[in-house]
Amino acid sequence: MRRWRGLSAVPSGWGRCVATIGVFDGVHRGHQQIIGRARERADALGLPLVVVTFDPHPSEVVRPGSHPAMLTSPRYKAELMAGIGVDVLCVLPFTQELSRLSAAEFVHNVLVEALHVRAVVVGENFRFGHRAAGDVATLRTLGGTFGFAAEGVSLFRDPVVDAVMSSTLARSLVAAGDMRAAAHVLGRDHRLEGVVVRGDARGRELGYPTANLEVGPHAAVPADGIYAGWLVRAGEAGERLPAAISIGTNPTFEGTERRVEAYCLDVTVELYGERVALDLHERLRDTEVYTSADALIAQIGRDVERTREVLAGAAGKDDQDADEDGGGAPAA
Repeated sequence: MRRWRGLSAVPSGWGRCVATIGVFDGVHRGHQQIIGRARERADALGLPLVVVTFDPHPSEVVRPGSHPAMLTSPRYKAELMAGIGVDVLCVLPFTQELSRLSAAEFVHNVLVEALHVRAVVVGENFRFGHRAAGDVATLRTLGGTFGFAAEGVSLFRDPVVDAVMSSTLARSLVAAGDMRAAAHVLGRDHRLEGVVVRGDARGRELGYPTANLEVGPHAAVPADGIYAGWLVRAGEAGERLPAAISIGTNPTFEGTERRVEAYCLDVTVELYGERVALDLHERLRDTEVYTSADALIAQIGRDVERTREVLAGAAGKDDQDADEDGGGAPAA
């Protein structure tokens, strides 16, 4: 997958394409349905599929201080996009100047002059242009003027939870620590990314050395508690290590700084300075205060064993799903 930042990165001689537009934070199941429909249109026309997205989040530019918690980092979003068949990810820096473009100016400058779209596929609730004045009907009208087709895709309402799959829903579930429900919306476990930094080494003293993850300022960090998940190392191998994960302030030792820490089961690895990811699969319990270090150590031991059980069950389910799908990997 090619990645462009800004319209100046579009190569000279770029031909026609099919495009879809949105923030696409989380690349959740609803997003996947829209992008999948755009992929179908692109295949039918024999054209590349371009996803147009924005950085930073438009709300932060339009209403400073309103930046939502982000479900995916730019790096992970690109990885997920590549996994569902996107040919080009075009990231537009969202500026005050861009926010002031009228709907017609956005279509002319971005979709027509720069990308030469043949068709545009968006969600039925898509809004664009200054003060979000444009909608799908506007896009169709402008498409008639500039010579491209426009399609609005119905929002994906999941019958199991009877809710529309949305980034807002996924964020609320992550914030509540409901990782199973969040995974149902996202189509995968929620991921946190960051660099491993040095902490106070208390976990090592207790016999359970942890990797302290420094996450970004807008990362969607789940509610305080203990979680079962995996630590994923970068690189081609993508080593995935079972981990018991703690999120909170370490109240037993009167901590005040909220931290994300992971204890890798059955392996000792040096991770300081390394960029890693945590895939959070299930919340095991609330954060609690213990009267002694021994009581805390005993509870950590139980958490580790419970993590082992939960992740073994998850691995077994993945194997079963792969067999039922004929060995194919599930979509990202």
